Amino acid sequence: MVACATLRPELTALREQGFLDCDDLFFAAPGLHEEPRQLETQLDRLLGRALKNSSQAVVAYGDRCYIDPAKPEVTADVILARHPEPTVRLQALNCIDMLAEVGQRQGWAGGRKVYWLTPGWVLHWKYIFRKWDVGLANETFPQHDLALVLDGVGFFDRYAAEHVEELLAFSDWMKLPIEAREITLDRLKALFSEALACLRGGQEG
Repeated sequence: MVACATLRPELTALREQGFLDCDDLFFAAPGLHEEPRQLETQLDRLLGRALKNSSQAVVAYGDRCYIDPAKPEVTADVILARHPEPTVRLQALNCIDMLAEVGQRQGWAGGRKVYWLTPGWVLHWKYIFRKWDVGLANETFPQHDLALVLDGVGFFDRYAAEHVEELLAFSDWMKLPIEAREITLDRLKALFSEALACLRGGQEG
């Protein structure tokens, strides 16, 4: 399996629960949607590694995770198709959409403008936003009322207690309060079940 490191907490939890029974779990660097060429390179390389030991692979990247304006004809699915072994991608827009559908998020937002995060984004924010200057941050985040972490792994309270200065630094940089919304991992599980059913169907065909 290949995924973005922003999903490491959730995928690690599913593996520990026994839901994900995969030979290997490879993570690309977090936040490479900002650098499509790097994402293309890492996705190709990690898929190659994954398929050396397995006859098929599941990729946890969404439709909007790979967009290269310079090569609009190349999509994440085009990259996957370069590998002859059966490979399937989770059918979602991005990591946020993998954890909660848009209708759920709208309900939780309650009319507020929310910048959605996952635990992985909180853990890796300095790396993900390393190329952002103050101007871009000020253009982006103040359009929102708050940042909301979709927490399906019991992350936020523990992190806030143990790394309060780091969390405050992230909040200050965004100029937004950071809150958490406890969720289940049911949607992520359902997406994996659909992907695995697609793989099985392909093998039977």
